[in-house]
Amino acid sequence: MNEKKPVLVTGSAGFIGYHLALRLLKDGHPVVGMDNLNDYYDVNLKKNRLKQLQEFPDFHFHKLDLYDRAGMEDLFNRYSFETVVNLAAQAGVRYSLTNPHAYVDSNLLGFINILEGCRHQNVKHLVFASSSSVYGANTHMPFSVHHNVDHPVSLYAATKKANELMAHTYAHLYGLPCTGLRFFTVYGPWGRPDMALFLFTRAILEGKPIKVFNEGKMRRDFTYIDDIIEGVVRVIQKPPKPDSSWSGDAPDPGTSYAPYRIYNIGNNKPVELMDFITAIENCLGITAEKELLPLQPGDVPATYADIDDLKRDFGFHPRTSIQEGISRFVEWYRSYYGNSDFV
Repeated sequence: MNEKKPVLVTGSAGFIGYHLALRLLKDGHPVVGMDNLNDYYDVNLKKNRLKQLQEFPDFHFHKLDLYDRAGMEDLFNRYSFETVVNLAAQAGVRYSLTNPHAYVDSNLLGFINILEGCRHQNVKHLVFASSSSVYGANTHMPFSVHHNVDHPVSLYAATKKANELMAHTYAHLYGLPCTGLRFFTVYGPWGRPDMALFLFTRAILEGKPIKVFNEGKMRRDFTYIDDIIEGVVRVIQKPPKPDSSWSGDAPDPGTSYAPYRIYNIGNNKPVELMDFITAIENCLGITAEKELLPLQPGDVPATYADIDDLKRDFGFHPRTSIQEGISRFVEWYRSYYGNSDFV
């Protein structure tokens, strides 16, 4: 990664994007951030993340939609990016049931604008966010990038699978090095309000019941944000090369004859949802009232990441326990909502 040229981080006002931009800036890399600041969740949270980044003189922000073709072309023409990290997307499985067009606009039309910008500006490495949701109806655990993922169970997952296919096409046609990262339930300070940890913490502190889907019989590979960012930074620094051992007779979905790779980035230690809730209760010192509900359409009962490839290629080892990670989140939550500068 060239220290003199800025790294483009899309979704820089988002949860993972903010933390990545902050890490890169602290490491001395100029960062161009881009986000449309939509109201999918509390815009003030996004703006307050940005305030932290804007304290760095080497951070430059552009309010822009991924699907704004002319705006994206201007952005790529204005800077000379060698590295692009695309974390901007319309997120959320359940929201895709009620607002599907938002996913097409951001995750499909927006992603082709990213690919075209990288192609025409000769970007050296595109790292893009995929999701554990792509595993869909697959029940073989742990989830491996070498498994077939052709049976998504939500539109969100389908758009992420499409991103992987689109990126491979550009790696094949134009030699664009692309690395896709399938994130597994990321949590931590400055997290998304629509995620379980945020929802549970808020409800418990307000004395409201928490909604526990699938009657608590869920398992998630919860991954702490600092571990995720360490993995992403390592991936950024090592663009993929063609795999000379790849064979069309026995195609491997996780690698390619083109400069393209897919990796799971998770904790490799799935946690029962009820154990997760207990850890939150312990940190708050409050027992939650639980409303047991059925599995929601588009949800999967379990996620479990096989991260052997990421360990082998980048020395990735998540280190943060659930207890430690939740404790850090609760500390941040109380500080954030008790700070008049933020709320």
